[in-house]
Amino acid sequence: MHLELSTFSGSIKGGIFLKDPATSTLGWSILTNSIEIIDEVGFEQFTFRKLATKMQSTEASIYRYFENKHKLLLYLSSWYWSWAEYNLALRNANLSSPQQKLLHAIEQLASPTKVNYNGMDIGRLYQVIVRESSKAYLIKEVDQLNRNGLFYNYKKFVSILSQLILEIKSGYAYPHMLVTTIIEGIHHQRFFSEHLPSLTDMPLEGESLADFYYSLAMAAINQKTDDLHTSSTILQTLTAE
Repeated sequence: MHLELSTFSGSIKGGIFLKDPATSTLGWSILTNSIEIIDEVGFEQFTFRKLATKMQSTEASIYRYFENKHKLLLYLSSWYWSWAEYNLALRNANLSSPQQKLLHAIEQLASPTKVNYNGMDIGRLYQVIVRESSKAYLIKEVDQLNRNGLFYNYKKFVSILSQLILEIKSGYAYPHMLVTTIIEGIHHQRFFSEHLPSLTDMPLEGESLADFYYSLAMAAINQKTDDLHTSSTILQTLTAE
């Protein structure tokens, strides 16, 4: 087991699952095998039948843990963000500079982690998060799921990074917007680099992605308050003309 995960225990909201898969061998097998299948065929083509076949089990056994594949995707996403929070806390434990902490966070977001945790390939899970995690909330039922707290882990991670930004510049008006722009932007750019390269300037490997988003973050944070209204001022001027 990787040192950084030796004491990790994900905290996942109960409304996502019928029985917590982390509490049994069968449940853990559901998670590890579902990551492999989703990574291979995509979430749209993923089914509990395919999962049961790979596990040499039954669909009924999977339905004892999750009522549908969307809840399973929510669990994988929540588990990932819970791990990301834990791992970032370890990396930043001995640092005092919020700028350095933010850089570590962006580096972690931008790079797949080559870690195996009890048979779970975290690097492969990262690829699933990049390609598929937005499908957990870009659905019609999002408001009800949110009221039930099912996006808790993602929202908590965003909140932690937002606080880092406020440590760098107290009173900054858009910390949550900046953090979600960084996270979702990183996911899009990684996807583009692999599948739609003409939409990005990022190579498949290297540190350019983290460098770009850290520079973007610091430029936004250090922007003068008066400059934040530039676009509306220009629009008003053009309209007046």
